[in-house]
Amino acid sequence: MEDSMRKQSVCNDHFAKRFMNEEGLKIYEPFKSEIMPNICNLTRCRIIDDILRSEIKDITNTTVITIGAGFDTRPYRIQGGQWIELDEAQIIEYKNKKLSVNECKNKLERISIDFSSESLIKKLRINNTNEHIIIVIEGVFMYLEPESICKTIKELQTLFPKHMLLCDLMNKKFYEKYSQSIHSKLVNVGGVFTKRSENPEEIFIINGYIQIDVIPIIKRATELGIYWDVIKMPKMIGNILFGIFMKDLYGYTINQFQY
Repeated sequence: MEDSMRKQSVCNDHFAKRFMNEEGLKIYEPFKSEIMPNICNLTRCRIIDDILRSEIKDITNTTVITIGAGFDTRPYRIQGGQWIELDEAQIIEYKNKKLSVNECKNKLERISIDFSSESLIKKLRINNTNEHIIIVIEGVFMYLEPESICKTIKELQTLFPKHMLLCDLMNKKFYEKYSQSIHSKLVNVGGVFTKRSENPEEIFIINGYIQIDVIPIIKRATELGIYWDVIKMPKMIGNILFGIFMKDLYGYTINQFQY
């Protein structure tokens, strides 16, 4: 929401303000000071936006399925494609109230699911699985245990024998060095990161995925100029410092897998 009001907006999500209310602003208040996570969230969104725009432009019959969609508005901001959003009933109901499916120029379907008791296989069926299928799971895997990740992977592979998966993954070093502060605040509002792996991509590769791209989120933030703009540091000095801490900062990434 704040980004959309900037002159040089990163994501241009002018729909975001529809979902914010007084309660949301109160929840967000402690997180305003979390510079690194806020930069990561913006850049994470932008990276996935850019990948989807490119894929849909190249293959017009693309179907994008967002699992744990939250208040994502990509079907309204990206031209083309068919879109399916899955999330808990409370999220879907609130989202339908604030941003109607009828306002979307693309084909959009929203499906409510109880992630604790319902499977993706029962809730998600597409007649033509020969379409170009992209699954987006953003800001989710850091909260899931390996068993739950494996279960999700197996369900997706059963549903879609051929698909692309876009997701963000955080390794142990990045979590321990840069995410302790925000994690403590997330715990206060009911969110808990699971134990981080040194190589979080391994669980996907072991289960048959081919990793076709890895984009370090902070690296992309520096390329877009977001990082230096937010922390008010001259770009030249920032790039020198980034070079020093580069390897550690590469631990939070957008991963593009093909199955």
